[in-house]
Amino acid sequence: MIRYPRKAFTSSPDNCVKPGRAVRTLPAHQGFTLVEVLVAATVVAALLAIALPKFASYRLQAQIAQAVSDLRSVDLAIQIYRRQNNTLPNNLSNLGIPITPDPWGRPYEYLKIEGDPIALTNAKKDLFHVPINSDFDLYSKGVDGATSSIIVLPASQDDIIRANKGGYVGLASDY
Repeated sequence: MIRYPRKAFTSSPDNCVKPGRAVRTLPAHQGFTLVEVLVAATVVAALLAIALPKFASYRLQAQIAQAVSDLRSVDLAIQIYRRQNNTLPNNLSNLGIPITPDPWGRPYEYLKIEGDPIALTNAKKDLFHVPINSDFDLYSKGVDGATSSIIVLPASQDDIIRANKGGYVGLASDY
């Protein structure tokens, strides 16, 4: 394509275009080639394949940490209630404080064991069917929302539990 300038440049003699002289221009770039688009899409897909699992893992770790923190706070509130009333609360609403749901949107589970032999049958137990607490159970059902009274079964592996009278708070699979 050949264009003729309308007006000559006068800024310096070296870059002046004289009237009537043809100026050759490069063709305008109309967009990306198919190869360029495919390379860019491949790079983006590779980055997402690396980043998304890492993000999901970090998010899960943050949710578990939040549940552990919540359980410790509720455990402390239960201990305060126990000192003031010389008994454990029958349920979490007796504490008189708002208790937020677990990070997966479900309520925390509480079972008063102390002084109730029937409750002992429903208590969380380890591999040898020994209760993990003698006072009360406090736990979240975890990511899958399923649980079992035996913490080594698959349904309970992702539960966040309180064990050993509060000596351990964390994943059931790590207990």
